[in-house]
Amino acid sequence: MKDFILRPWKQEDASSVAEAANNPKIAANLRNVFPNPYTLDDAKWYVNDCMEHEGKGQFTRAIVVDGKAVGSIGVFVREDVYEKSAELGYWLSEDYWRQGITSGAVRQICREAFARFDIVRIFAEPFDYNAGSRGVLEKAGFTYEGTMRNGVYKNGKVFSYCMYSLLREEIED
Repeated sequence: MKDFILRPWKQEDASSVAEAANNPKIAANLRNVFPNPYTLDDAKWYVNDCMEHEGKGQFTRAIVVDGKAVGSIGVFVREDVYEKSAELGYWLSEDYWRQGITSGAVRQICREAFARFDIVRIFAEPFDYNAGSRGVLEKAGFTYEGTMRNGVYKNGKVFSYCMYSLLREEIED
């Protein structure tokens, strides 16, 4: 596995985020709120938003390789009857795919999320065609719960997505 660190966001991360995130292959696997093309203004807004909301039911971290922010990972606590669950989201520069970084980052942030928040479950919802992300979750110890058929609309097409979860008692030490 390539060495990486997870650390809180810094405003100076925006330029490397803009460079790493400006990739239609990344945007194709994320919600529509993730723009394509991804500009420096988008990156500045994102980094500032992460910093502003830190600790307010969420925490996000820069995925840093060789001193540069090349991805993002975050855990977001849900509300109402879902208050004991949190959603996991992440993306990584294509230059670093298939190097074990994302699955390592998932394991690390989930351990921290269970320590930080009064939650019992962390879930993720990759699109069903995203074999890479599904593999990341499985490698990190998540359990496949099922496929939500025709549950998302992205780029003019309807797709299914998958539900994965990790329970507090399943987290590795």
